[in-house]
This record gives sequence, structure tokens and C-alpha cells, in this order.
Amino acid sequence: MILGGTGAVGFATAMRLRARGWRVDVTARGSGPVPAPMLAAGVAFHELSRSDTTGIERLVGAGADLLVDAVAFTGSDVRRLLPVLRSVSSTVLISSRAVYVDDRGRHVNGAERPDFAAPVREDNPTLDPAGDRADPFTREGYAPCKVAAEHVARDSGLPVTVVRPAKIHGAWARNPRTRPFVERMLRGDPVLRLRGADGPCDHLSAAANLAALVERCADVPGARVLNGADPGTPTVRTLLGSVGAELAWQGDLQVGSGHEDALANPWDAVGGFALDTTASTRLGYAPVGTSVELVREEVRWLRSGGGASVPGLV
Repeated sequence: MILGGTGAVGFATAMRLRARGWRVDVTARGSGPVPAPMLAAGVAFHELSRSDTTGIERLVGAGADLLVDAVAFTGSDVRRLLPVLRSVSSTVLISSRAVYVDDRGRHVNGAERPDFAAPVREDNPTLDPAGDRADPFTREGYAPCKVAAEHVARDSGLPVTVVRPAKIHGAWARNPRTRPFVERMLRGDPVLRLRGADGPCDHLSAAANLAALVERCADVPGARVLNGADPGTPTVRTLLGSVGAELAWQGDLQVGSGHEDALANPWDAVGGFALDTTASTRLGYAPVGTSVELVREEVRWLRSGGGASVPGLV
């Protein structure tokens, strides 16, 4: 069972598990398109709000081997679902690296950028949890609300794995950062200008890699926190080179341009903020590929029109 299963992580996880013979059910509110390839693969779709705990409980029935919650934003979200989770062998709660703070209490959504001296481990300090009245859909409230959701899950005593990804990319991403570059390359622009230095990208998390981590958590149930991110951090030129190669774009990429039509760098590194994924690999997780390899999945999806809806299910 995947709650919020029509985004990048839900789509990649559903497709991976179906390919391995799992029965997979996904829920979504029905306000957006349902990935047609997912339905063609035999994934069952249920138009159901995350807040409809009774409906979720009815779908889970006597139990499930795995429940992935990709749309829990607050402590109360998780708290309402605890009766259902008691009949689940392994639960994976998708959180965010935004919960981490540096040694001066700075975080990615704060006024001052954080600065981390080394890749961040799961035992690094986090923000304080928000109360139930905080708004998770604001820049200030998002991370503290995610911390609150984590605390409820971890205090439950249930086999819940909290996964903290970095910037997510892949087909059906809610915020496909490659979109402006894909559009200009497909348009045939001979020159593509990008503001900022040609340094390492911010740490990325391919949905395909997160799906592999989720599957491993299903194989080895437990209560823990794991970082989920791609191996390595390429330069922005290397990453966009992969985008261009996928589209057979032969133009000139100018990084560090001050030209008025230069695009912002959506992968601008945040104070050396990389995630340490040692704990995930020790669990037996093996990445599917690198950011440079897997960014092409998002590019192919965008090139196809960003996904097609299925009549009657949107």
C-alpha cells in the first residue's frame, strides 16, 4: 500500500515492486493525473484522501507486508494512522533532509544557509518538532512538521523506517527541476546559459534509488532512520550534459553567465549539505544508479509530455 502513490517516489516504488511480483495498491486524492504505465503494470489505484483513515484501514484489511506513506506532513497525520500501522509488517515514512540543522542551528529553509563540515548522518541534530497547529505547507512550518511526524512514528514502537531524501528527481516528480532546460533544448536553443559557478550540485535523490531503499526496508523490517540519496554529487555541467545527451542537444552550455536570459541553477549546492548513506548500504541497499544516469528518467518523462492521464481516474 502506497499512500500518495502518484508522485515520483510512489510511481517508482509501485513499478519496482510490481516488477518483482508484489500486489500493489496506491492511493491519491484524484486531483491530478494517474500514471498510465502504473495502471498498465497492474497497480490498483484508489481515489482516497490521506486523511480518510477509515478508507485506508478498509483497504489494508487484515494486514499488509509494506505501507509507504509519502504524504505524511504532520504528527497528527501519523498519529491518526497508528491503528492501521499495527497490522503492517513494515512501514516506510518519507520525510526530508530539511529536518537537519548545522552546529549553529541553521537549516535549508531558514534565513541563513546551513554549513555542514561533512556528510550528514542520521544522528545529526534536527529542528524541534512543530505543534499540531503549525502549517506544514509553508517554508517555516514544513521541516518542523516533518520532525513531528517522525517523532510520532518513532515513539510508536512499530517497525517504521523514516527515510530522509535530498532533492528528489524522476518521472512524475512534483517539481521537475530539469523542465526549463528540457524545454529550451527541445526548442533547439543553440546556447543555454546558467547562472552560478560550475561546482558540485546539491545532493540529489533519484526516485528509482529511493524505491530500491524502500524495497530493502520491506525485506528487513525495523524501527530506524535512514538517509536516502544518490551516490556522489556531479557538477551541474555534467548533470546537464546528461540531460542534453538524452535529448541529442548539440548546443553550447555556458555556466556562470550573467546574461539576462540565464536560468537559475536549481541544484545550487547548500553549504556542503550532503547526506551520509552508510546506514542504508549497511542494511543491504544498493543504488540503481547515479544522478547523472537516472536524471534521464525525468527527462524522458518530460519529453513525452509529462505523463498522460487515464480517463475516469482524474
